[in-house]
Amino acid sequence: MTLLYRRTLFWTPRILSLAYIAFFCLFALIVSGDSYSYWRTILDFIHHLIPALVLSVGLILAWRWEWIGTVLYSATGIVFIVGVLPLPISVELKLNWILTVAGPAFLVAGMFLANWLKRGDLHSKPV
Repeated sequence: MTLLYRRTLFWTPRILSLAYIAFFCLFALIVSGDSYSYWRTILDFIHHLIPALVLSVGLILAWRWEWIGTVLYSATGIVFIVGVLPLPISVELKLNWILTVAGPAFLVAGMFLANWLKRGDLHSKPV
């Protein structure tokens, strides 16, 4: 395993995970204080940041133990799909939402899985 391949395999899921967390942080920006009180707006803002916080803690753990990243991001994708399927919207919109939100979660989970399976090669000294 070349050094470039090892570095790419190690860093890609972590960088994509940071981008995915940033994507979730964008949802907190949809909170508007126009129709709510100040404290209700703050509460809604915090409520929208909870998934990003959970994923951030998971990333910190997955940095060392890749299997945690595999489980966390797989669970994130599954929970989102289970939450979207019963919604009364068109199938095309459901598929769009699933591919946009759950798709990257499964991609990151797969990359953490590959990281975990190649753990011995990634942390060995280059020859």
